[in-house]
Amino acid sequence: MMKVAILESLAISEEELGKRKAPFEEKGVEFVEFEKSTDKDVLIDEAKDAEAVIIANMPFKDEVIAALDELKFIDVAFTGVDHVGLKAAKEKNISVSNASGYSNEAVSELVFGMVISIARNIRQTEDRCREGKTKEGLVGWEIKGKTVGIIGYGRIGKRTAELFHAFGSELLIYDPVEQTDKPEYIEQTSIEDLLGRSDIVVLHCPLIDSTRGLIDARKLSLMKKSAILINVARGPVVNAKDLAEALNNGVIAGAGVDVFDSEPPLPQDEPLLHCKNILLTPHIAFASEQSMSLRAEIVFDNLAAWMEGRQQNVIL
Repeated sequence: MMKVAILESLAISEEELGKRKAPFEEKGVEFVEFEKSTDKDVLIDEAKDAEAVIIANMPFKDEVIAALDELKFIDVAFTGVDHVGLKAAKEKNISVSNASGYSNEAVSELVFGMVISIARNIRQTEDRCREGKTKEGLVGWEIKGKTVGIIGYGRIGKRTAELFHAFGSELLIYDPVEQTDKPEYIEQTSIEDLLGRSDIVVLHCPLIDSTRGLIDARKLSLMKKSAILINVARGPVVNAKDLAEALNNGVIAGAGVDVFDSEPPLPQDEPLLHCKNILLTPHIAFASEQSMSLRAEIVFDNLAAWMEGRQQNVIL
């Protein structure tokens, strides 16, 4: 009997989870479910007899994977896999798939939530309203006509560009791969040119060696003083200390940040907790009712494909 360990919640109802497990259980697959843990010894114990594990964005590091002798497949219910010990997985010939595409709409829509909130001073004007005051001094600006620079033109970047185009924005993109099939309304350019021309800069790039610390003090200094930065990619793509200093010193006008160097809850020494003109959310961009259901569908499709010898959404 094959055992699959679900090591953290997929954020769907018990009813939906049961329906998705049923076809596998009919074939003799046993599912075991656990609460999320970051303790390596707990994870090793929970997954010790499993041939496949399902995780989302909790750390599943090399030392855990190396200790799991039965493990053959890691089914990641997430797009990024920088939290997975790929070195150990590769050494042990363990297959890894991700859930690419499940959160395209959710992430893109949060970008707009952040931009509109910052542009129209929604948080500050709500406080004014509750205090019996007016909007005096807090008149905002419109997205139409603004230049938007998107760094990372994958599926989510493309969807974000479509939405900004619908709002009447000018579009710039930076991506290391030449985008020959991009729409005519998008201009591909260098990262330096994009930063210098954009009113809104949105990060959609993966966390890899070349993007770690990509947005630092020098890059921030290239941006307009009136510009805002939105990070819904990965926390370490931005140097948090440099961003906090840029905001406090007026190098840029504002920022919206959903991702950090570590997963929330954040430690109190997180620099972005102590700077001005910033909107923070605790890594919610990917999470909507629709995206969680689609994610579960992809995850169980990945499991079925791997069991049938036709692995999809391949990372390793």
